[in-house]
Amino acid sequence: MSHLNFDTEISSLMKLDAPTSGPAMRWQRKASEVPGCNTSMNRSLNKSLNKSLNASTSSPMKASNRSFHSKTPSKNKTPGKSSRSRTPGKSSKTPSKTPTRGDRFIPNRSATNYELSSFMLTNTVTADPDAELVQSPSKLEYQKLMSDNLNGNQLSSRILSYKNKPPTGPEGFQNNLKVLYSQNKTPGSSRKTIRHIPQAPERILDAPEILDDYYLNLIDWSCHNHLAVSLANNVYLWNAGNGEIKQLMQLENPEDYIGSVSWIKEGNYLAIGTSSGDVQLWDVESSRRLRNMSGHAARVGALSWNAYILSSGSRTGTIHHHDVRVPDHHVGTLAGHTQEVCGLKWSPDGRYLASGANDNLLNIWQPNVNTALHTFSQHQAAVKALAWCPWQSSVLASGGGTADRHIRFWNVSSGACLSSVDTKSQVCALLWSKEHRELLSAHGYAQNQLIVWKYPTMTRIAELLGHTSRILHMAMSPDGSTVVSAAADETLRLWKCFARDPVSKKAAEKGVLGGDRKGGAGSLKMRQSIR
Repeated sequence: MSHLNFDTEISSLMKLDAPTSGPAMRWQRKASEVPGCNTSMNRSLNKSLNKSLNASTSSPMKASNRSFHSKTPSKNKTPGKSSRSRTPGKSSKTPSKTPTRGDRFIPNRSATNYELSSFMLTNTVTADPDAELVQSPSKLEYQKLMSDNLNGNQLSSRILSYKNKPPTGPEGFQNNLKVLYSQNKTPGSSRKTIRHIPQAPERILDAPEILDDYYLNLIDWSCHNHLAVSLANNVYLWNAGNGEIKQLMQLENPEDYIGSVSWIKEGNYLAIGTSSGDVQLWDVESSRRLRNMSGHAARVGALSWNAYILSSGSRTGTIHHHDVRVPDHHVGTLAGHTQEVCGLKWSPDGRYLASGANDNLLNIWQPNVNTALHTFSQHQAAVKALAWCPWQSSVLASGGGTADRHIRFWNVSSGACLSSVDTKSQVCALLWSKEHRELLSAHGYAQNQLIVWKYPTMTRIAELLGHTSRILHMAMSPDGSTVVSAAADETLRLWKCFARDPVSKKAAEKGVLGGDRKGGAGSLKMRQSIR
């Protein structure tokens, strides 16, 4: 009988169909170790395991693995956590999951400076949003420098600190892990280049006895690089090329004075308005007066050329058109102001004439029309500063006096106000840059400075300081790179604020050389028509 039992065991081992006798499974041992475990439950598990092993005959190993996976308790079906089969002895009210949300994180109190944090919070709340617009770039830079020197990097620290700063190394310690080289991933084409604007004037000239009068226009720069300056009852010409100064004329009556000067486009004739109401025309090459045109009842404080038509504005508020080619020069009168005309500018294309006066009005006129096309009354003070945009012929910039202090931009075609900016000081003169999309403004009370604005965002690019009194007049050089400012401190200062690009400068020089011949022919024709 013993040999039969031995054969039976060998055959069962060869079949691998029946459960082999060996150590119990891990989960079986764990179940048996649980106190108070139900033996009936273990038996049922053993029976189910044996049935699954006997049922598969094709692939015993895969079947056994599959049966083990199907019956082995997983994370979600652990007997102690499953809703169907719970481990005996454990309460069903025990929470199935541990809480995942931690308590609030408390910063490191020893690393937090509460006085500095309180200052930063209160300073942020009470900060004026328009403070940067009111203050000049130089003042903001000065405040930043003083804050860095006095406070160090404290103001740039965090309000709440979560850890202490690492201790500083000993003197002479060199960190081997510091960054020696870095690469900027920003391509060169996308970098924004900041144009350098010199903060100091290139040259300072004396202008004794220049009148401190807001309503006059006493300087102008010709295309031949001659600067005309009116000092009391005299007119001087300064050659910017060689520095030569020449006196052009002097009024006979010592009580009279010059109210305005304006060059013709060709640069060979200079119009002069006097306090007696006369408009004189002078040939600068021969230093000879060609004609004297009367008609105004009060002083002439504004002049502007449109080809051979000279427009003049007087204290009475009237504007006269003079045709310098004919003996009967008076060809038109515009009566749109009730007080003194202090600003007068023809557009570069000759389609519009802008006039500003002490009645706070800005009028837009058309040639051969005696009624104003548009009348703007948004300014709250006298309108003297006028400038036409060189790349948009229908855009006009205007500046108001002390009570207004605004620069406003107008579309004269539609009559709409495009935008405005409060400069916080009296606006005396405006000039557009020929090379850049920028605008230069001259100011009087109370800051007496020049400001370079980026158009159309009207952000301050630079501030030019130096004058000790209000800046009354401005003029631009023929190449558009230099601006001269005349102030009540009896000085003329030349600022190189619109430097030209080298490439465009060479192209402009070629154009000037080619256009001198045409300009000479045009000036000769104008000379013959006037004589």
